[in-house]
Amino acid sequence: MSFDACAQLVERGDPVRFRAAMAAPVAARAVLFPLYAFNLEVARAPWVTKEPMIAEMRLQWWRDVLKEVVAGVQVRRHEVTDALAEVLDADGAHALDDLVAMRRWDVYSDAFEDREHLDSYIAATSGALMGVSARLLGPADADVVADFAYGVGVANFLRAIPALEDAGRKPLIDGTPAGVRDLAQNALARLNRARRMRRKVSAAAGSALLTGWQARAVLTRAAQDPALVVEGLLEPALVADQFRLLRAATLGWWR
Repeated sequence: MSFDACAQLVERGDPVRFRAAMAAPVAARAVLFPLYAFNLEVARAPWVTKEPMIAEMRLQWWRDVLKEVVAGVQVRRHEVTDALAEVLDADGAHALDDLVAMRRWDVYSDAFEDREHLDSYIAATSGALMGVSARLLGPADADVVADFAYGVGVANFLRAIPALEDAGRKPLIDGTPAGVRDLAQNALARLNRARRMRRKVSAAAGSALLTGWQARAVLTRAAQDPALVVEGLLEPALVADQFRLLRAATLGWWR
């Protein structure tokens, strides 16, 4: 039942990744849903309590799960952990540990120190999840996946800016129009570079990149009109969004 529980968790809590996973081949879903459910549990851990210590303990609990995966011992009981342990290897567990550790930024209201710090956050969250997912599914050039994951991560981050600011966070290093445009353009450049190198990612691994079907449109809009970011107006139009996912699922993640 653990796999079914993972799919249900993702459907309720992460509809974008749920739609992407359902657009992937059935065999890929067995890997994607446990990883996406794990990511969801970790991502929301800092937000379910106002007590930083409790949030830290929740994150540490997941780091301990990953240590158990590395050690090859029975993982502690949770609706996600059994399915996760079945698909995850030691290298993947180490990479996802970086993801959990970076989520400590979400616990507090501190701003990012600089652009490098923000880039590290994107790499350790979006990058680690997509990188592990792709590697477990099939051959893929790590740099190409990292570039694509960065673009997707920044797109998702920009969409979350209003909610983060409402929660008292300071997400943007430079919130001026020029600063937002530069962030979006840099992410778009890396996304496009990955798309040009698409032959270095196998079709099987490409299922892990389907979650980025919205990113190019979001980044393009943010670069053209940075005011849309703080106004929360980056969400794709429904019909066009459905078409993009269908095209990506049919023709490839780079479309």
